[in-house]
Amino acid sequence: MSADDIEKTSSETVKGLKGINAADSSICLVNGTEGKLLYRGYNIDDLAENATFEEISFLLLKGELPTADELTKYQESLKQHRTIPTELIEALKKLPPTAPPMALLRSMTSLAGVYDEDAESEDVEKRLEISIKLISQIPTIVAAIHRVRKGLEPVAPDPSLCHAGNFMYMLNGEKPSQDATRAMDLILTLHAEHGLNASTFTSRVIIATLPDIYSAITGAIGALKGKLHGGANTEVLKTLFEIGSMENIAPYVKKVRAEKGKFMGFGHAVYQVEDPRAKHLKELSRRLGKETGEPKWYEMSIEMEKLVYAEISRNCNVDFYSASLQHYMGIPGDLFTCIFAASRIAGWCAHILEQLDGNKIIRPNANYIGYEERPYVSVGQR
Repeated sequence: MSADDIEKTSSETVKGLKGINAADSSICLVNGTEGKLLYRGYNIDDLAENATFEEISFLLLKGELPTADELTKYQESLKQHRTIPTELIEALKKLPPTAPPMALLRSMTSLAGVYDEDAESEDVEKRLEISIKLISQIPTIVAAIHRVRKGLEPVAPDPSLCHAGNFMYMLNGEKPSQDATRAMDLILTLHAEHGLNASTFTSRVIIATLPDIYSAITGAIGALKGKLHGGANTEVLKTLFEIGSMENIAPYVKKVRAEKGKFMGFGHAVYQVEDPRAKHLKELSRRLGKETGEPKWYEMSIEMEKLVYAEISRNCNVDFYSASLQHYMGIPGDLFTCIFAASRIAGWCAHILEQLDGNKIIRPNANYIGYEERPYVSVGQR
């Protein structure tokens, strides 16, 4: 490449940085052409079928799957950190219960950093411990938000339950079924990491300036809160409720198609083929639909998937079946993005630790398209 070619390339603007490599990372491979997703070299299909979220989060943080002894110690560490300061609960009770759950999560996460005496530590081991603490406590905060806004007291963590089972217990106040626990574990696993998405990139940009980890995670939650990032499965559930019955699906699909509208939960910004995560939620939605005596939402999803694909030749993504699945789990639609955050916290922390290892501040250029240099004109002559 000539000097002229280099200069030309460097002056071009790529909106949204699509296709631009912004960092070297060994955490995740997202291959949209082949529909492949790897966590630290492990295929998401293999992990979804065999691993627990505890193993997944350990893998993302440390680079390898844990041995039996390492897993036991890691699980104990997660359990030890589940309880959040009582000051956070009291602060939460004073916030408007009508506030969006993601706004509450953003604010409570920031406040949690104030009560962590190690928050400002630059020690590598302390930063790892904070990451483990956040992976453990974000679900506790999410569950507390859910309970308090319903006028209920938060449920204390149960150390006898696994990470996913305890999360469900803190949300609903009763020990979950095996299928519900498996469903939560799978949701956490499938959403744990996905490369340099907007929220993950945000966390790396923030931590690169060397603040505390809580600041970077708060920023990531803010990015995830945006309508163009988290929340697609919330819209899928709204759509299912709007349609209401099997006979209304075909007219709805035709109407959206005629109006050139968008089918929520279909297609993906990266995957040109089937989202490799989607199929793993489908069977659990069927099973929980049967268990709860409400197979309707699963059956409607099956029919809608078939009709939408026939119209636009696009597969459903991970958000589509997670909508009916989480509904069966007793999780309200407006809490779905908080559940997403309770999963993605593992990926965010892994990227934060990776960024800090050999850190360089992230400072891209902007392609200036404004005026050429011009003289100041006094106010009376303007």
